[in-house]
Amino acid sequence: MKKLTAKFYDRPDVLVIARELLGKVIVTRFDGVLTTARIVETEAYRGVVDKASHAYGGRRTNRTEVMFGTAGNAYVYLCYGIHYLFNIVTNKADIPEAVLIRAAEPLEGISTMLKRTGKAKVDFTLTRGPGNVSKALGIDKVHTGYSLYSKEFYLADDGYVVEKVVATPRIGVDYAGADALLDYRFYVEGSKYVSGKR
Repeated sequence: MKKLTAKFYDRPDVLVIARELLGKVIVTRFDGVLTTARIVETEAYRGVVDKASHAYGGRRTNRTEVMFGTAGNAYVYLCYGIHYLFNIVTNKADIPEAVLIRAAEPLEGISTMLKRTGKAKVDFTLTRGPGNVSKALGIDKVHTGYSLYSKEFYLADDGYVVEKVVATPRIGVDYAGADALLDYRFYVEGSKYVSGKR
């Protein structure tokens, strides 16, 4: 597998990046424990012009500051006080765009994923939905701002080719008005790990 470099993340079109992340592999090796999963669903967030983005209107807080930083850093936040959601910062510094990883297909370290999620057996819910992706791969708030160029946490290309991508509106952003209707969610057609409506 080839680790994704800054050239992949540091590009001006977050929609292209979100689409091209499909099929890529998330690798975590926390405390020497390896887990990997193939991305099958993403959502793009276009920063200051996107009402669904945490950085809409240039809003900068302690939580969102990482979005204004270096492309290829992780942005992890707690949602509803329950789930940690893993996003990837893209574009140039001070252009706070990001891609949310909504679902993935588990590849390696499945026994570890089961322990982390408290599941007794493997099914499609193991890494379906952004909260489950983070839990299974051991990603939590301590990893926000973490460089995805490290040895412990990165994304890679193993040559896998996605045959068909579907684009739809994002999930759970009704508050964003017209922006909630934009086709900024991408998923691999036919994957049983995809969350929400197909």
